[in-house]
Amino acid sequence: MDLAYVCEWEKWPKSTHCPSVPLACAWSCRNLIAFTTDLRNDDQDLTRLIHILDTEHPWDVHSISSEHSEAITCLEWDQSGSRLLSADANGQIKCWSMAEHLANSWESPVGSLVEGDPIVALSWLHNGVKLALHVEKSGASSFGEKFSRVKFSPSLTLFGGKPMEGWIAVTVSGLVTVSLLKPSGQVLTSTESLCRLRGRVALADIAFTGGGNIVVATADGSSASPVQFYKVCVSVVSEKCRIDTEILPSLFMRCTTDLNRKDKFPAITHLKFLARDMSEQVLLCASSQTSSIVECWSLRKEGLPVNNIFQQISPVVGDKQPMILKWRILSATNDLDRVSAVALPKLPISLTNTDLKVASDTQFYPGLGLALAFHDGSVHIVHRLSLQTMAIFFSSTAPRSMDEPAIKRPRTTGPTVHFKAMQLSWTSLALVGIDNHGKLSMLRISPSMGHTLDVNLALRHLLFLLEYCMVTGYDWWDILLHVQPAMVQSLVERLHEEYTRQKAALQQVLSTRILAMKASLCKLSPCTVTLVCDYHAKLFLIAISSTLKSLLRPHILNTPDKSPGDRLTEICAKITDVDIDKVMINLKTEEFVLDMNTLQALQQLLQWVGDFVLYLLASLPNQGAPLRPGHSFLRDGTSLGMLRELMVVIRIWGLLKPSCLPVYTATSDTQDSMSLLFRLLTKLWICCRDEGPTSEPDETLVDECCLLPSQLLIPSLDWLPVSDGLVSRLQPKQPLRLHFGKAPILPASATTLQLDGLIRATGQPKIDHLRRLHLGAHPTEECKACTRCGCVTMLKSPNKTTAVKQWEQRWIKNCLCGGLWRRMPLSCP
Repeated sequence: MDLAYVCEWEKWPKSTHCPSVPLACAWSCRNLIAFTTDLRNDDQDLTRLIHILDTEHPWDVHSISSEHSEAITCLEWDQSGSRLLSADANGQIKCWSMAEHLANSWESPVGSLVEGDPIVALSWLHNGVKLALHVEKSGASSFGEKFSRVKFSPSLTLFGGKPMEGWIAVTVSGLVTVSLLKPSGQVLTSTESLCRLRGRVALADIAFTGGGNIVVATADGSSASPVQFYKVCVSVVSEKCRIDTEILPSLFMRCTTDLNRKDKFPAITHLKFLARDMSEQVLLCASSQTSSIVECWSLRKEGLPVNNIFQQISPVVGDKQPMILKWRILSATNDLDRVSAVALPKLPISLTNTDLKVASDTQFYPGLGLALAFHDGSVHIVHRLSLQTMAIFFSSTAPRSMDEPAIKRPRTTGPTVHFKAMQLSWTSLALVGIDNHGKLSMLRISPSMGHTLDVNLALRHLLFLLEYCMVTGYDWWDILLHVQPAMVQSLVERLHEEYTRQKAALQQVLSTRILAMKASLCKLSPCTVTLVCDYHAKLFLIAISSTLKSLLRPHILNTPDKSPGDRLTEICAKITDVDIDKVMINLKTEEFVLDMNTLQALQQLLQWVGDFVLYLLASLPNQGAPLRPGHSFLRDGTSLGMLRELMVVIRIWGLLKPSCLPVYTATSDTQDSMSLLFRLLTKLWICCRDEGPTSEPDETLVDECCLLPSQLLIPSLDWLPVSDGLVSRLQPKQPLRLHFGKAPILPASATTLQLDGLIRATGQPKIDHLRRLHLGAHPTEECKACTRCGCVTMLKSPNKTTAVKQWEQRWIKNCLCGGLWRRMPLSCP
């Protein structure tokens, strides 16, 4: 493990951020981190704040005045990473969601309340989706073998089997409360006691079973008391939420049954299920003022021995032996320093008790480890079943400031700073910790866990996790932390190879996600930086092609077995004529008729297509220089075929409304620029199309492309938006010191210097990258930017036509690359 960066609060004269007690922290699958602090002013008034940040821009933190009257005790992200639950010591629960799909704008439209009863555990109801990772099959060709769907029932279903959304919470007085979100937007809430004899609940955790039930574990804080378990069933009867509870077997910690250590660890300080969908394994930590012990327990079915007298009366045959559930200890640590925080892995790796025998032979896979933070400032990664130490991090290394030279720093006298809350990322390759000073630290966790790994094995680990993110749709920022420039080319090639092995239907589903993944990888190496431009252009081209084809409507509604867009693709692939008008004759032009206002509203997108075709053809003579953007398009038959189809569509629409055509600056007034470009594009497409044999462009085509700059003015394309993210600038063993609310001056790397030549210089007029509208040097419209690629677009649409709305719906929630949007200040889009 090593430190990637540290982010801390600026010191203010009249108010200060101090860590909340207790401190809550949560990490979403979209790599958003939420944590709490209290803002204290000179009058000692406290404001309970929830902070939400993106790991790529940690300084750009969004602070919410939560309006919680008491300390916030729990934070919990939903499975999609777009909604957040917060609960406090007054029994109030709030559900936060993104306003206008912006990662730095949040609102709380709904919530629930158990007045005066502090919440000690909180969870979203399970949606029934569970994916199992099979590490032993990481070399298999099919994604279906590596990641299998596990049969798992939702906690509650609507009509037709659709999972019902909602949350469950446990209070300090032993109540369980369930809130259900009805499709109408109403909240249905019910509260029930966990058992008849209610007692104090100091610690609790919630897990789910495959049958749709919920298991709640509780402890009163004393190691002399049992850890109780309850089964909770939720149902809706007569439009009311009903809760049924049942007592399950309980356990006493092993350390309390040992006479020599009976009173050594008086308090249970941590109680966690190993996973939210693994209710049969639990982690317990008991502590004294100076030390702790950690135990891992498993719930098993065991046969109940039958006395011989009863066997003679009714012999036990085969599987009819009575069975009981019993907790058995799997492993326990020796005495440790006092534990201050625990973080559990979120990777759903299937692991059974028999895996304990090979715990040391599991190649120390990151998803098998959980993190323990200690009061001495250290963090240990231990195996989640055997509790063997896999890696250790000591916080004695002070990060360098962005504004200071990397000089030797005097060591502090004692490591008093320690993590009060921790969370592992969804691939377990990164760990975030909030210490007792409110400072946030981001740690990398090596796939090798500090052990020497063959380069191919390390690449296979990273590739396996990238494939997992591709299948699930989770953000892969934490994987990029471990990709070195020398790995990029190999990772991209192997990722593409694995992708092409999948079935055609799955490839179509994942087509845009793999392009975004390749683009983010290629940003990390100066050798592949121009490919970033190509991948972003392909994402844009696919989105435009899908949108424009979807606007086509069949002339007679009941006819076709194929849509007009599919027929367009089929005819353009079949007819290889270089004359655009001859291709047009084979199409039913009545299917292309659109409203005039719609066509005019699409002009900027059509202009980009025309400019892009012209740029590609003009760059053909220079194809020997692979560092030139657009190089990969020249041998990509699929993309060239897509451009060819769009040229035909644009030609037809130009007959309906000439003003929607792309505008070219030509040296001759009589030249038909569209026909010329289509003819050259078709010749290039024939050389590399999928149906025929590939060949090199002939000399005649290259000569004609050489003449293009003398016939048409070649446009300068905006290849890349400005990205101010961290991941391409982080250096191994050189952690950065950042400050919340203050954008740093990031160090330039060889990669970023290469990128600078492909983006607009500072002070030049800005552009809306998705609408292709010029915003001017100092835009007056509010804009939003992608947290990953930096793509900028206006927050509000300037055009209200149906076609433009259809285009904007493609990226209203996420950027085309999959990144989240964040609102930008007017001064710097």
